[in-house]
Amino acid sequence: MTTRFDRAFHELERPFAWLDFDALDHNISTVHNACGEKNIRIATKSVRSVEILRYLQTNLSNVMGFMTFTAAETIFLLQQQFDDLLLGYPVMEEAAVRQLLHFVKAGKTVTFMVDKWEHVKFLAKLGQELGVRVQVCIDINVSNDFKLLYFGTKRSSLHSLQSLTPFLEYIKNQAFIEVVGAMGYEAQIAGVGNRPANTVKGKLIEVMQLQAKKKVTQFRRLAIAHIKAYFPSLNFVNGGGSGSMAYTAQQKEVTEITVGSAFYAPALFDQFTHLQLEKAAGFALSVTRKPEKNIVVCHGGGYTASGAINTDRLPVFYEPSFFSYLTLEGAGEVQTPVKVKRKKINVGDTLYFRHAKAGELCERFQELHGIRGDTYVGTYSTYRGNGQCFL
Repeated sequence: MTTRFDRAFHELERPFAWLDFDALDHNISTVHNACGEKNIRIATKSVRSVEILRYLQTNLSNVMGFMTFTAAETIFLLQQQFDDLLLGYPVMEEAAVRQLLHFVKAGKTVTFMVDKWEHVKFLAKLGQELGVRVQVCIDINVSNDFKLLYFGTKRSSLHSLQSLTPFLEYIKNQAFIEVVGAMGYEAQIAGVGNRPANTVKGKLIEVMQLQAKKKVTQFRRLAIAHIKAYFPSLNFVNGGGSGSMAYTAQQKEVTEITVGSAFYAPALFDQFTHLQLEKAAGFALSVTRKPEKNIVVCHGGGYTASGAINTDRLPVFYEPSFFSYLTLEGAGEVQTPVKVKRKKINVGDTLYFRHAKAGELCERFQELHGIRGDTYVGTYSTYRGNGQCFL
């Protein structure tokens, strides 16, 4: 399976990060088909490369903007001539927000996420000082509380119409705040795969997601209607994620779907039974030791993903049927022992891996090395390669 990688990358020093453009193009097509007529907002945290963001923008006809993850990253992308940037999370960094508002005065479109009066007060103060009406997006919490289990993410404080009403009343009295959007992100559907290693857990997730879809649809529609009663001229309603594209595309109140991870198709998305994605990005390590007949050691490899600590945060092997980690060592900081099954691996060979999550791989490498077919097509700078580090 990796013969073409070996041919294309044979002159590169290990370790390196790779990007398979054939797989990426397939995933772009899959995203386009899954999202239907909905607009697409690209999640930059899952890409973290200016050049690849531009590639996605060029090759997806219905991209309407980007969802960024910090104020500093948003400034960086504005400096790279991107526009229509929605900060996916509230930010409270005064100097950076001031700089963003200067971009707004110059004609750029930047929208800030809010779900507490503190967010609004902070933005209104800076907007008044600079003479700028600050565009905001209201983040509603569509997670499900099943009493015995909270299914979703602990993020927005706006989890009911009762909590939403006083917030809307507060915003209505802010002269320098303009509500242009609303977001209801169904993380329990978009970010939780229904095919984990534990089959019993997988069945439970499927049942819970079926119930969650009904509740999300009902509450999000009510919440958006409630927001429109105060602010009838919303420019967009954002929802969804890579794991819920087909579901979110059917939601009448949603105008745009945020997509990021689906483009690289990291290992965690192997757990989604309904997604037909191809392995588009990963990294390569050199085999430098062979202490036993069926054990080799790779140099590096400890590129674990964020989130609740579990084995599913480890990188996975591109050819999982041939390799496995040692239970007591896993993926190591400077070396990774690997058990080899049914394949001959020698010192000097290369093993190929995929990161568990999407954009975090780019925090480890300055470049993505591209391949198309079995041909090397050059390098593409990551944020790190541009000298940037945001979180």
